[in-house]
Amino acid sequence: MCAQQLVLRQRMELLRALSCGATAEPLDCVLDLLLSWGVLVWEDYQSVRGLAKPLCSNTRDLLDLVYSKGEQACSLLLAAFNQVLPESQKAGLCFGKCRPVGLNAKGTPTTACQVLLSDRPILVRKLRDRLDDTLDALLEAGCFTSKDCDEVLLPVYTPSQKVRRLLDQVMFRGEGAANVLLRYLPQEDITTPGKEEKQLSAECLLYQKKLRSSVLAQAHFLSTYGGTGRFSLDDIYTESLLELLPADRATTALGLEDVVGLVGTLNEEADTVLVSGEAGTGKSTLLQRLHLLWARGVLLTEILLLFPFSCRKLSAEKRALSLKELLFLHCCWPDRGQDELFQFILDHPHLVLFTFDGLDEFRKSFTDEERHCCPTQQAPVPVLLFNLLQGTLMKGVRKVVTSRPHAVSPALKRYLRKEVFVKGFSPEGIACFVRKHHSDPTIANRVVESVQANTALLGLCHIPVFCWIVSKCYKELLGCGEGSPQTITDVYLMVLQHFFQRRVPQEHQVLGKGWLQEHLETVVRLGRLALEGVETSCYVFPAAQMQNCGITEQDIKLGFLIHCKDLSDSTDCSRYEFLHITLQCFFAAIHIVLNKHGNRSVIPKLFESQCRPLPGLNCMFLRQCINHSVEDDTNTEETPNLQIMAKFVSGLLSQRHRNLLSRSCPAVTLEWRAKQVLKCLSTGMQRHFKTIPRPVEGEKKSMHAMPSFVWLIKCIYEMQESQIAKEAVAKLEVEHLKLTYCNIGPVECTALAYVLQHLQSPIGLQLDCNTVGDVGVEQLLPCLHVCHSLYLRNNNISDEGIRKLVEKGIHCENFKKVALFNNKLTDECTKHFAWLLKSKQNFLSIRLGNNNITSQGATHLAEGLGYSQSLQYLGLWGNKIGDKGAETLAEALKDSTTLIWFSLVDNGVGNSGARALAKLVRRSTTLTELWLNQNCISRDGVEHLIQALEVNSMACKCLGTPGENICYCEQLSNLKIK
Repeated sequence: MCAQQLVLRQRMELLRALSCGATAEPLDCVLDLLLSWGVLVWEDYQSVRGLAKPLCSNTRDLLDLVYSKGEQACSLLLAAFNQVLPESQKAGLCFGKCRPVGLNAKGTPTTACQVLLSDRPILVRKLRDRLDDTLDALLEAGCFTSKDCDEVLLPVYTPSQKVRRLLDQVMFRGEGAANVLLRYLPQEDITTPGKEEKQLSAECLLYQKKLRSSVLAQAHFLSTYGGTGRFSLDDIYTESLLELLPADRATTALGLEDVVGLVGTLNEEADTVLVSGEAGTGKSTLLQRLHLLWARGVLLTEILLLFPFSCRKLSAEKRALSLKELLFLHCCWPDRGQDELFQFILDHPHLVLFTFDGLDEFRKSFTDEERHCCPTQQAPVPVLLFNLLQGTLMKGVRKVVTSRPHAVSPALKRYLRKEVFVKGFSPEGIACFVRKHHSDPTIANRVVESVQANTALLGLCHIPVFCWIVSKCYKELLGCGEGSPQTITDVYLMVLQHFFQRRVPQEHQVLGKGWLQEHLETVVRLGRLALEGVETSCYVFPAAQMQNCGITEQDIKLGFLIHCKDLSDSTDCSRYEFLHITLQCFFAAIHIVLNKHGNRSVIPKLFESQCRPLPGLNCMFLRQCINHSVEDDTNTEETPNLQIMAKFVSGLLSQRHRNLLSRSCPAVTLEWRAKQVLKCLSTGMQRHFKTIPRPVEGEKKSMHAMPSFVWLIKCIYEMQESQIAKEAVAKLEVEHLKLTYCNIGPVECTALAYVLQHLQSPIGLQLDCNTVGDVGVEQLLPCLHVCHSLYLRNNNISDEGIRKLVEKGIHCENFKKVALFNNKLTDECTKHFAWLLKSKQNFLSIRLGNNNITSQGATHLAEGLGYSQSLQYLGLWGNKIGDKGAETLAEALKDSTTLIWFSLVDNGVGNSGARALAKLVRRSTTLTELWLNQNCISRDGVEHLIQALEVNSMACKCLGTPGENICYCEQLSNLKIK
């Protein structure tokens, strides 16, 4: 008998088997299997279980649906019954002879949502015991809210039902949530989306094993501190904050796996992912972590072969190579079967990943002018690299590149799949990082407390390399008292002192005041080597070059230079590099400052090249510092390193370090060079001011600052002289200063506040789309008194940052407007804004759109609104205010004589809220715009609003687009709608 006839004939028995009990578990198990086998699609499942119907009705719907799908579907339905029902219920039932098809019969899932369906029975079993942790992971990733979690965990559900409800919610939220869920689960027995089963040959398997072993060995330890401290990456790694660029809208928190994943893809035709970040933000460590997890088989499991490259090493390669030679010479040499292995790579590019660390340190600038598409033909390494990145060579292979932002040209950005920005540590990450460095919790706590007590130092420590320095130099930090580091120069002088301290005999506990003079010869030698390197874009130094600079074995043992592991397989293994590129720039700056025979034009040219780049101008002018020639093989994209050097030069020539340096260089020389820096900074600032256009009639005079403006501000901050800062902005006559998309983080906020606090007239400071965060908000407080408006949209600010802002803001007479769209604000922040409105009767505007404010937050805010006699603009669009919140706000604003503009767009406001707002419209004599787009107002609510407008025709005329509400809005067509 065919399966369809069996289902029809046994319908009553099958119905009774699933619905006679007091639980829906048997029906749910059958549905799980049918989804897994592809009998049902997601829409079928929703039609069976989506509505609250009796269990028997759901079972009937299932039987009807499957019967209509034909013979094969009925056969699988019977197989599901046979698998789910206990033996006691199978008596008298016939299940036929068909067995369920395997996964391969219906194809491999290509998306995460498809995996949730195909592996649903497995997921239900696996998630029962880890439901709370799974919800925490989804909550942390921003896929779920607390309300969503509560709905899943309702006590009326059994553990399995809770899991199914979780899976249903994840399906509704799409690929992002599904990917987060699958990443959290162990991968055994779980299908990987898009993964193809490949039968690798013995040679390929052997090479894969060797490659994993090689990558694992390179990535296991994080070598730092001159080789005296080798930390396991597992023990020391601390996650940095990652953000997609451009970041105009709220995005799910990114994990390491998202760097290569689909999240944030802008150009689907491109293969290259750029991981960008300022010097020291942890790009290389992040890439090393990715390598380590791949080698262990716990991340990027769909990638069979991963080839890691160092751009420093590639820069040293002078030979012309084919792609095959590049892969095997620079990564891992196959013991046999090279041709077969390379052919596998060519045939399956989607199973291969290339990583390139430090593109900003590559000697040649990117160009797409020379095409090369033959993988077997030899070409110079720059040609191979640039064609790999743009996809001309090995299209389909995924590539991950790390670089500083300014070193990535517009030409390269055209070939990027997406860009991930590394923002450094969060405040919690700083504390975590420090504690991982110290086994003694007492010392760790003291270091953390010292950092947190110094807001300038806390701002610096969000950059991992600075956090590492502070953690390592904890004795100097804890012993400096009130002289705690304030600037980047202070931090690097501290590390310099720390390394020299290690050479002091035990009987002498601390260095004397003349410690720099005592080690001047060493500093000069290291400075000369560093400067030569910056001139020639050289970051790896062979023995011959070090000998020419007089570097001794004792100099190497200090720890500033470390053995270059990337070139350890070279015939000349005596190659070294500085601990970090910023340390190399610091020594180069010291050489410029202390060189008694340097050309007087060096400093002006250094600053001029950054303030006003000229065609063909590069590092050549710095050669005047050195009395011998160097081969001319420079990279013209050295702006980031030169800017770092200029900041160090500014800091070293500040008055506060004059006593230290005057023992090593004539005071007259230092004074002259300091005046040169001051003149350069003043000229650079004036050049910016001259570019400010005249304001259009009726608009404010504003200045959109360029990145070099921020760099000049940071140089001024390094000098730590208030008179210099005051003179720098004395002629800045604007009402609005715009610094959007300028990579403004806590360090930059500290410098901006230090300089801008001396402005003579209040300004509007716009810092939208940066990485300010809570720490950056605290750093801005010293200049809040000269800000009449503060725009901080999309800056990862939480309620804690608002608390600090309001505490300062209530005492600042000029502070009248704030915009905080798309941050991490909750109901807690509204308590602080209520206090602000109660305390300041001249505050004009609060815009809190696209945050996480609910009706509870509206209640808190209403307490302050009732006291305000000045507020004109209130923006709450994109929150979760709802009817209750709208009613509360309308009641609080009913007597306002100042409110002009009010937005509740996309807040779930229904008829009840609309009726309350209609009362506000009736009474208001000032309200001109009320925005209610994308809400749930039906005909009844619209009619109340229309009637209010008819009563008060002088009031609000703007209700939003009628069609964006779920309602009948024909009557609004006669009104003035925006």
